[in-house]
Amino acid sequence: MKEKKCKNCGDNFTPRQPLQYVCGYPCAIEYAKKQREKKETKDWKKEKKERSEKLMTHKDWLNIAQKVFNTYIRQRDKGLPCISCGTNSGQFHAGHYRSVGSTPELRFNEDNVHGQCATCNNYLSGNLIEYRKNLIKKIGVERVEFLEIKQPPLKLSIDEIKNLITLYKSKIKELNE
Repeated sequence: MKEKKCKNCGDNFTPRQPLQYVCGYPCAIEYAKKQREKKETKDWKKEKKERSEKLMTHKDWLNIAQKVFNTYIRQRDKGLPCISCGTNSGQFHAGHYRSVGSTPELRFNEDNVHGQCATCNNYLSGNLIEYRKNLIKKIGVERVEFLEIKQPPLKLSIDEIKNLITLYKSKIKELNE
């Protein structure tokens, strides 16, 4: 048979049986221990993740969904100028036209969130007058007026939030392909 490299110690050896991975019994025992530890580590990590997910609150899930959604918006609007001032420089945020605090029902509405520079988003409180003007140019006055009327409350279950996370992760993946 053809020489192989031992999966444990790395020495070359001639196998005595087909599908032999290691050079001898001591390496076989050590290799088996490593494989078992590797499997236990994977199982432990999976179990830890499941336990931590069980401890997460509704708010924790919403925060994760918001981060994924904001990442999607930044990816979607990558290369476009700031919705408010038109600059293309500096840090890029996902700026909400109607804030999450005032209208939580619009927090995941893609028409309500656009790429915005840090200056407009943080220091000019969204620069809303310019935001609205440019938003009308981008999506039309009807859709902007829809954002401005009272919306029904958004009450998402944890499963619905998990679905949103999955949806926006897949949209991010599509944008990066």
